[in-house]
Amino acid sequence: MDLSGVSGFHEIIVLTPRGFEEGLDAVMAVREQRTVLLNLSEMEAKLAQRTADFVSGGVYALQGQERRVGERVLLFAPASVDIDQLS
Repeated sequence: MDLSGVSGFHEIIVLTPRGFEEGLDAVMAVREQRTVLLNLSEMEAKLAQRTADFVSGGVYALQGQERRVGERVLLFAPASVDIDQLS
C-alpha cells in the first residue's frame, strides 16, 4: 500500500542504540519532524537512563513530546504530531 500521497503520512523511526552517542540520532530525527520509537533494552540500565535523559532534554528543547511505551521503550515526537493514548 503506497501512502506517500496521503495527507498526514508521517515517518516513524525505530532506534535500538547500543551506545550513548546514538541518542543524538533520536534528537536529530525529531528535529527533522520524524517520530522516534527508542528501544533501550540492549543497553546497561545506567547507560540507558543517561541516554533517555539526554534524548528527553533534547526533544524538550525542540518543544517535542515524549511518551513511555514500555519499561525501556520511549516514543518521541515533534510538536506537530498528535499522540493519543487509549486506556
